[in-house]
Amino acid sequence: MPISRETAQPTVWIVTDGKAGDLAQCVGVADALGFAREIRQVAPRPPFSWWLPFGPTDPREWESRPGSPLTPPYPDIAIASGRRAAGYLRRIRHRSGGRTFTVFLKDPRTGPNAADLIWVPEHDSLRGRNVLVTPTSPHRFSREKLRDLRSLSAPEIDRLKKPRVAVLVGGDSRHHKFTEDDQLRLLNGLRGLAEEETAGLMITASRRTPPALAYGLASLAKSGGHLYWNGTKPNPLGLYLARADAIVATADSTNMIGEAVATGKPVHVFHPNGGHNKINRFLGNLQRLGAIHPFPGPLKTTTYEPIDATPVIAERILADYAVFRRQQEQANCLTDTHPDLADLNERPESDRH
Repeated sequence: MPISRETAQPTVWIVTDGKAGDLAQCVGVADALGFAREIRQVAPRPPFSWWLPFGPTDPREWESRPGSPLTPPYPDIAIASGRRAAGYLRRIRHRSGGRTFTVFLKDPRTGPNAADLIWVPEHDSLRGRNVLVTPTSPHRFSREKLRDLRSLSAPEIDRLKKPRVAVLVGGDSRHHKFTEDDQLRLLNGLRGLAEEETAGLMITASRRTPPALAYGLASLAKSGGHLYWNGTKPNPLGLYLARADAIVATADSTNMIGEAVATGKPVHVFHPNGGHNKINRFLGNLQRLGAIHPFPGPLKTTTYEPIDATPVIAERILADYAVFRRQQEQANCLTDTHPDLADLNERPESDRH
């Protein structure tokens, strides 16, 4: 159910370069607002893509050019994520005359003045009066969506043994590497779940999953009567999360773990080789909240209150946008009464790009 609001429905743009993780976060927040939305995908060419978020946007995509992703009328709210999108959000803010309320998800790298509201996860260091901080990231799997997915018919899941365990496997990244030993340790841990806990596994891999590990996961599923998603559509991740009694997730993806803890089901985290201080802080926060446990390790099925940043971010957007609109209306009234004061509504030159 959309979050209640007193004002007429605003228009919303989602601005990203199409990266799946950024787009999913923006879509999750926009859907939680409950407003109609448009996706405006940017694709800056080099060297402009190299310079962002600090440098100018690609002139080929300026609002006056045919097919521009910034073609007016500008929205009431623009939500962006990703370093390339940060420069475009800045341009929307300026070209709209400051009438678009701008939201950036994650650290824009250009400071807290990059948008009217910025969200960052707790393990990031950016702070400010307009910076919202939560333990996990926004995502597409709201409590209502998970509830609806639980009500859907899914015979292939219903046939699995209980407890049913969703297995979310990422892959090699900047900070993690799945060595041969890691792959064997993960596969053996999953076999132990299936044999010792008589668990039914619902396994998903990613494009980053090493081929040998993906093959091992598929073989495990086939030989043990488990489920393995091979990448064909539709993606069953939502169903797996909704129907799971417990979840196993790899530590290379904070987004994946954030989606998992939104279920309120225990999440067992597998650590491949490597790591990063930010990710360690993220996992430490969730461990203190009792949401995550080590894997391999004893299977936990004790539930907890779901940890979901998405509605928190949406509520803050609505609250700040209401204040933003009131300030605009007051400024317009002042301008109508005193036309010579119109320049008071303009932003300082330092904020124009």
